[in-house]
Amino acid sequence: MIKKDILMELTQLGVIGAGGRMGRRIVALAVESEQFDVMAATEFPGSDYVGHDVGTLAGIGTFGLNIAESLNGHPDVVIDFSLPEGTVAALDVCRQKGVPMIIGTTGMTESQLAHLADCASEIPIVYAGNYSMGINLLTKLIEQAAKTLGLDYDIEVTESHHRFKKDAPSGTALMLAKAACDGRGVDLNDVAVQGRHGLSPRTEGEIGIHALRIGDTVGEHAVQFGNLGETITLSHSAHTRDTFVRGSLRAAKWIIGKKPGLYDMCDVLGL
Repeated sequence: MIKKDILMELTQLGVIGAGGRMGRRIVALAVESEQFDVMAATEFPGSDYVGHDVGTLAGIGTFGLNIAESLNGHPDVVIDFSLPEGTVAALDVCRQKGVPMIIGTTGMTESQLAHLADCASEIPIVYAGNYSMGINLLTKLIEQAAKTLGLDYDIEVTESHHRFKKDAPSGTALMLAKAACDGRGVDLNDVAVQGRHGLSPRTEGEIGIHALRIGDTVGEHAVQFGNLGETITLSHSAHTRDTFVRGSLRAAKWIIGKKPGLYDMCDVLGL
């Protein structure tokens, strides 16, 4: 655990889904940064990770904090990269405690997102499909490209992730497609086509979204704009999950003291 004489200088952090791949890296890099004290860590009830030392799971040695089934204490901020059901439960707890949240959970339903937005009326929440600085800059470039190029250019979004990823398309792919829609002034639900099969001629203005699941790919995204004479490709490759973790930790520092509301990484980065 962090020495008591420097605790007052550190941000008290809670980690939801601390036993997962992202959760473990959040714990490790939070401690490595020397800007956080990880004082709470949870997993879903019945998880095999409950009761295990969070530091041991994160590969940083015995930490003296065991993973619990519920959020104990009152951290300054909570980071959640778990599953939709776990995020909804964490939202209710954080809302009751008045704790800000950084949420990177993907695959949430419309009703779950509506609940998230409702909670943001009482606590500050950063919610983003991707916490990479590069991806969030890319969204702005895609929005501008879509606005500039117009309907003469077809738009296709492709993404590739590791074999274990549960939701498809990725939250990032949807975020990039939405950026293109913002540039065109249309609603994603009206123009999105997820994958193609059989006879599927392209219609004007549609945006194709395609997902690949292969090996241990961390995250690759590309948006192509093409007409009958050229193709423009804007892409991003993540080499390690630590890219997203560092972004979430940056957001965790940024959100302290913010008013209730729903924010994204563009707010954090001042884009």
